Amino acid sequence: MSPNNGKPALNPTSLTVADAARLLAKAGGWKITKEMIEADIDAGAPTNADGTINLVHYAAWLAKEMGRGD
Repeated sequence: MSPNNGKPALNPTSLTVADAARLLAKAGGWKITKEMIEADIDAGAPTNADGTINLVHYAAWLAKEMGRGD
C-alpha cells in the first residue's frame, strides 16, 4: 500500500489555494482558510503563473510581512 493511500501526492511548490489552506491548518494546528490565503495574495503574497502557491515562497513572504511590524 502506498504511503498516500492511493491519493496523489501534494507538490509543495504548486498547491492550489484550497490545498495550501488544508495543509497549513493540519501542520500548524491553527484555523487557516482559503479566504485567509486569498487575502494574503491580494496583499501581495507570491503565486505561480498558474495561480498555485509555492509554500517556500509563501512562507518567506509571510516572514517578511511579520518582520515589518505594522
